Amino acid sequence: MKTLNFRIVPLATEMAEAARRAAASGAPDHAVITADSPRGYPCRHCLRWAQPGERVILFPYAAIPSGHPYSESGPIFVHAEPCERYRATHEFPADLRSGRVFRAYNSSYDMIGAEVVNGNEPEAVIEKLLQSPETAFVDARSVTRGCYTFRMERI
Repeated sequence: MKTLNFRIVPLATEMAEAARRAAASGAPDHAVITADSPRGYPCRHCLRWAQPGERVILFPYAAIPSGHPYSESGPIFVHAEPCERYRATHEFPADLRSGRVFRAYNSSYDMIGAEVVNGNEPEAVIEKLLQSPETAFVDARSVTRGCYTFRMERI
């Protein structure tokens, strides 16, 4: 296996737990729904698809902080029940190898590049985006819905 020059950064456990608490308290912007398809509800904490019948929390998340031109809040999912945070940060998540667009950002949170993953080689696309010394990080997003999935940072 090739050594990668980046690491996968899933949603922080604290953020997933906060979403679960907010949903349990009835927060109107945190909806608990039941997955009804095997590839429609990717958990941003464990980086695997929720399976039909599993409950997930849908809530707004801002990957780019407010006050920047590329700031946006968008819907993401986490499992309603606690799940283990993705730990294989040196490996691209198997469940999410396709259907992603990668957006490269500089340290000022300006988007400086973007590419759609075509085929089954996301690592090559990420490494290409990270070749620019200006790239601070790369975010993976859904190619169809545009929702934030996870971040990749140079190591």
